[in-house]
Amino acid sequence: MQAGSEDIAFERVGPVARILRTVLVNPFANYAPAGMIRWLLRATRSEVAAANWADPGGWRSMVISYEGRCRQWADKVLVGWGAVPMALRNRRRLAARVLAGLIDACSHSPPEVLCVGAGPGMIIFDALSQARSPARATLVDLSYDAHDYARQRARQHGLDDRVRFVTGDVRQIAKHLDGRVDIVKMIGICEYLPDEQIVSMAQTLATVMPPGGTVVFNSLSGRHGTDRFFRRVFGLHMIHRPVEALSELMRQAGFGEFQSRGEPLGVYHVVTARKPS
Repeated sequence: MQAGSEDIAFERVGPVARILRTVLVNPFANYAPAGMIRWLLRATRSEVAAANWADPGGWRSMVISYEGRCRQWADKVLVGWGAVPMALRNRRRLAARVLAGLIDACSHSPPEVLCVGAGPGMIIFDALSQARSPARATLVDLSYDAHDYARQRARQHGLDDRVRFVTGDVRQIAKHLDGRVDIVKMIGICEYLPDEQIVSMAQTLATVMPPGGTVVFNSLSGRHGTDRFFRRVFGLHMIHRPVEALSELMRQAGFGEFQSRGEPLGVYHVVTARKPS
């Protein structure tokens, strides 16, 4: 798999900014009265806060973090300087590169990609645009709104003839597929699911993949240092697991040959695993 990351334009944090976050920004975010912070965010009409209050970790807040173009000053601080939004943008770049490499390495054409919890579809659209092979993708999500937004993005990328959308539960995905699935994308899902649901989902996905098929997922580290802020202010409860723990869950579902690539902030790792031949 050709998926080098040396030339990716990652966002990084310098030593002075790291010190300021550690001794000033993170303690304030984590321990200042949550009600006061929420009042400030409402008063400044924070769009990322409103999106998370409506749907913690949902696709709308993801779009705001991915694009990083904010109008309100509070969002410019949260999204522009926050460790998690910066790491999310790094994850987007890294995951798209990994997926494009897998698509181009596929032994037949066109490769078929299944995107679980696809949300706005931005990572897979990036990957399809980067790949040389004209892959096709099926995007699965429970949200009609997410698919409406993703359809617009697909048209903007000129990819609307290569993607299709399924609104529903991934446990029922087999009846919506016409053939083999070479690559499964699970980016941005595992941090919201307990162990048993991850294993169950991976087992279901393995049934629609041929031997040698690849699943792509991510781990989440607490190195961002603001988990208390996200829980208290946004109601966002993320599960932090190291690569090894998450890989063990995928191993229980029958996957192996794990490879991991981290983004430079150390918050996310993008991991690939294969279904044994």
